[in-house]
Amino acid sequence: MDKNVEKTDLKELTRRERQIMEIVYQLGRATAIEVMANLPGRPANATVRTMLNVLEEKGYLRHETEKGKFIYIPTIPLASARKTALDNVLKTFFKGAEASAVISILTKADANLTEEERKRILEIIEESRKGGR
Repeated sequence: MDKNVEKTDLKELTRRERQIMEIVYQLGRATAIEVMANLPGRPANATVRTMLNVLEEKGYLRHETEKGKFIYIPTIPLASARKTALDNVLKTFFKGAEASAVISILTKADANLTEEERKRILEIIEESRKGGR
């Protein structure tokens, strides 16, 4: 696959590839050593580098070189990756029922929303009532 083609979907990745992508997203950009340090099971350095190369060949990552180190950066914007992940969670755990997912999130015991977040949620609900969404 052409590594210059931006991917928009993380669904076709293996579990380990998704784990690597999650780490790179969390860090924003990462070296192979940083990825290896954050992966469960502590895989070998060569294995991680191979998988980073595969993800780059598939078009999910690109790299820049800084001081002789490869720095890996996701090619999929975080907003697109979030949407894909959320769509998968909705489909898998909530059978597509967005309201059930929202209720589940908002009723979590440790859901600490800021006043701004509460206001935004209420605005979205109000827009929905008016038929705006």
